[in-house]
Amino acid sequence: MRHRIAVVGSGPAGLTFARVLHRHGHPVALLERDPAPDARPPGGTLDLQEGLGQLALDKAGLLTEFQELSRPEGQAMRILDTDGTVLRDWRPRPEDRANPEIDRGQLRDLLLGPLDVRWGRGVTRVVPGTRDGALVHFADGRQEAFDLVVGADGAWSRIRPAVSPVTPHYTGVTLVETSLDDIDTCHPDLARLVGDGSVAVYGVNRALVAQRNSGGHVKVYAQFRAPLDWHANRDVDLADAEAVRSSLLALFDGWADPVLDLIRHGAAFAHRPLHVLPVSHTWTHVRGVTLLGDAAHLMPPLGAGANLAMLEGAELAESIATGTRDLDEAVRAFEEQMWARAGRWARMTAAGLERLVSPDPAEALALFDQVQPS
Repeated sequence: MRHRIAVVGSGPAGLTFARVLHRHGHPVALLERDPAPDARPPGGTLDLQEGLGQLALDKAGLLTEFQELSRPEGQAMRILDTDGTVLRDWRPRPEDRANPEIDRGQLRDLLLGPLDVRWGRGVTRVVPGTRDGALVHFADGRQEAFDLVVGADGAWSRIRPAVSPVTPHYTGVTLVETSLDDIDTCHPDLARLVGDGSVAVYGVNRALVAQRNSGGHVKVYAQFRAPLDWHANRDVDLADAEAVRSSLLALFDGWADPVLDLIRHGAAFAHRPLHVLPVSHTWTHVRGVTLLGDAAHLMPPLGAGANLAMLEGAELAESIATGTRDLDEAVRAFEEQMWARAGRWARMTAAGLERLVSPDPAEALALFDQVQPS
């Protein structure tokens, strides 16, 4: 008898979980509140690491396709001083495939493949331990029972309250995201500044990072330490792009003009305060419900989150589809493994954020030298 399994959320974690189960011939209900895959912008680019995200894709049988889509040249990293001086300019070797970049949209489409997603099925909560199993409540009033519900629904998970009362807290660091399109044609000087990968500039308690995506698209992230309501304190309307632009230019006043042009030419601005879960977030096991990715261990966006989420999805799916344990034992063993690994990464990324957006910009450069191959 096949288990009735649902995964909530069609991000990297949920899609990888569903895709590996599908590869092993195990049915899964993939529940997503968005009405269609392109209902929202997919986000920026991801670097998938060999022992994490790439391993997950290998388990899904998609590694070769990923290698064809990914951009190894996107691993390049340049660091500038606030006056524009180049401090570091690292470029990958042609054979370097440690963590090539791929656009989130391309990764989503790769993982979606043959999966049958129930689009427009927003979940409001799950109630474990009913006579029929874990009962999923939908936004439209319907209900459906499953033997296992996997919450892969991100930072503000609707599934998390079934296992944990913990909610994310603000780190003190805010990101404001903007983007530039067709940069090679429209802004060739900025295209050279960004290069094939990323460029970062670190100042006192603030940073500016630009990252190339495919198709001449560049994401720009202004990062700074501030209260959560910084915009209200400065009377900045977040819906007013010009007001946000002016506020950011004032915040980075004195930095080199080519760096500030990344803000001046930004098309629109999205406010993204960084929230995290406690670094050692665990819960007492609840039969019929578990979590993956940001729902389980939200951490600063320093390259680990999506990688961990995908590997967790692949490992849990493999354990269910091919293991000898019963379903609940498999989930328990998975959670123990996930907590230990995620805790290590959460501590590292928390420490990394402290150094990257720091009173001492030299801390960011020192961190780069520690983690970047020589």
